[in-house]
Amino acid sequence: MLLGEGSTDKTLNSVQVGNLLQCALEPLALAGKRVLIIIPDGTRSAPIPLFFRLLNEQLHGRVAQLDYLIALGTHPPLSEAAIAALVGLSARERAQIYPGLRIFNHQWDRPEMLHALGTLSAEEVGLLTEGLLREEIVVSLNRRILDYDQLIICGPVFPHEVAGFSGGAKYLFPGIAGPDIINTTHWLGALVTSLHTIGVKDTPVRRLLHRAAELVPRPLLVLALVVQGQHLYGLYIGDYQQAFEAAADLSARLNIVTHPRPYQLVLAVAAPLYPDLWTGAKAMYKTEPIVADGGEVIIYAPRISEFSYTHGPLIERVGYHVRDYFLKQPERFRTLPGTIKAHSTHVKGAGSYDAMTGREQPRIQVTLASGIDAERCQRVNLGYRDPQTIDPEAWKGREAEGILVVEHAGEVLHRLDHP
Repeated sequence: MLLGEGSTDKTLNSVQVGNLLQCALEPLALAGKRVLIIIPDGTRSAPIPLFFRLLNEQLHGRVAQLDYLIALGTHPPLSEAAIAALVGLSARERAQIYPGLRIFNHQWDRPEMLHALGTLSAEEVGLLTEGLLREEIVVSLNRRILDYDQLIICGPVFPHEVAGFSGGAKYLFPGIAGPDIINTTHWLGALVTSLHTIGVKDTPVRRLLHRAAELVPRPLLVLALVVQGQHLYGLYIGDYQQAFEAAADLSARLNIVTHPRPYQLVLAVAAPLYPDLWTGAKAMYKTEPIVADGGEVIIYAPRISEFSYTHGPLIERVGYHVRDYFLKQPERFRTLPGTIKAHSTHVKGAGSYDAMTGREQPRIQVTLASGIDAERCQRVNLGYRDPQTIDPEAWKGREAEGILVVEHAGEVLHRLDHP
């Protein structure tokens, strides 16, 4: 059964959220059970402190054990200070108010912390992906899920470059998953391309995520949030498909802005919640559709000084390239993880590659105006602008010149009225 409320012009208050949670949780008969709640890290805007408080009010003391698992995917683990900022309480405050409650970071790169749920055959993967991929996938998740009687996902739904929209089962894969399905789903999204994926509800990746979720051996409830910043406009509670689809429908109305024509230059001012380009490149993904052929997007992020705190060495070795650069040199990149290839081509954007001449032709220019210097940008095949030479305020109001400034870029998708 699906429960929920949402609109594009009114936010939900804590009383409404509490009532929805009560209606969803009371029928589950959780007394004496162990419950694990899966939440996003700090790279997604969401009122997690509100949900942390309300879920604890509903469940702490009623269930035998209540814990949280942060769906990091391959993002770096959160420090205690970052966890405190995420949930709104320090470790000391949590211990006093909610004794026994624990919060864990996901550990995707530690095999002993993973459990294989099963394997999707190459044939089934081919059917799910419309022939884009035909390879066996081992579906593994954080083994902590086996210690609980009920799993609850709590996180926002936004347009997303890999899955079409984030949320729902995506908090399992890649959120708390192992490397096999992480690499495969990311590369699958890159094969489709971000331009043809982002903001689309039904995608090959989403079908694969829903199929993999069928293998989860514990009851699963999804709280799908629709937000702008910390403001909650919708909450849908149900299974991983129903809750996701309802939230994606509202997110498409709330988190997608359309434009009548493309721009020659877009200054995408990255939201401050992104620590590196691995996450901050969302500023490019969400504006790529409105950049004219031959145009330029500048990712303005003076705070960012690393390509990736997790995958930096691999990225610096490979650089950023269009999809066909990898497709037309399969043996050269056979052992490169799919996640790295996907990130590379998502950042570079659409384009072509001629294997005979070695000529790569991206559709647009991608330029960094960040804490990463010119030499490093050139080495990875990206443009460079000194951020100190850019005053975003001076670029505003120049749409007639073909210049657009997008503030807090990374969560709202900008696309054309008529692609």
